Amino acid sequence: MISTRPKEPSAATTQIPRANSLAGDVYEAIFNQLMSLKIAPGARITVDNLVKEFNVSQTPIREALGRLEGEGLVVKQHLVGYRAAPQITRHRFDELYELRLLLEPAGAAKAAQAMNDERLAILTEAAGVMTRSDNSDERANYSAFARQDAIFHDRIMEFAGNELIREMLAFQHTHFHIFRLMFHRRVTEEALGEHQTLLDAFAAHDPDAAANAMRIHIEHSRDRLLPAFDEI
Repeated sequence: MISTRPKEPSAATTQIPRANSLAGDVYEAIFNQLMSLKIAPGARITVDNLVKEFNVSQTPIREALGRLEGEGLVVKQHLVGYRAAPQITRHRFDELYELRLLLEPAGAAKAAQAMNDERLAILTEAAGVMTRSDNSDERANYSAFARQDAIFHDRIMEFAGNELIREMLAFQHTHFHIFRLMFHRRVTEEALGEHQTLLDAFAAHDPDAAANAMRIHIEHSRDRLLPAFDEI
């Protein structure tokens, strides 16, 4: 029987706040570790170790790992257990960016044509430009921006009006795999400036400027992350 009485924290324990959705809190904690490379690509993830680290039962751990498996960040192996998904290869990386350059600039142009005040407000919030975190925990900031960036790009494709393209890009879990390549402040800071340029084009209802801003943003993102393959 698992006691509901909190254990005394230890130096090796990462305390998870007891919220309404404990599995959600556990998910965020593991997601942060995956995105910031504290859990390395391909590393084994042991449920019992996470139980001790987070001071929770196995149930929210398994729920969180199941969600992460659905997002392509965790792989479950029969009779073995869980591992962090392997790092994407250089070939896969090139394919993802080729796909993005083919689809997202055109999507940004269509989104700019369909822009209104309500949609611009949604994109402004999703872009993260106005909510730069003062949190000193760079790992948390980095993983939070990875999700924020995914939402921002997904919203743009939603407003572009082609649901098939939107679903295809989302299915690749592109942003999560790309951000896992390198844990570095530059990845977020430079991207925020590029998000602002996109917002300016959307505010001006300028499809050409939006397409160009998106193309530059994707190219710069690719160039920022390419050095990760030199370290492999």
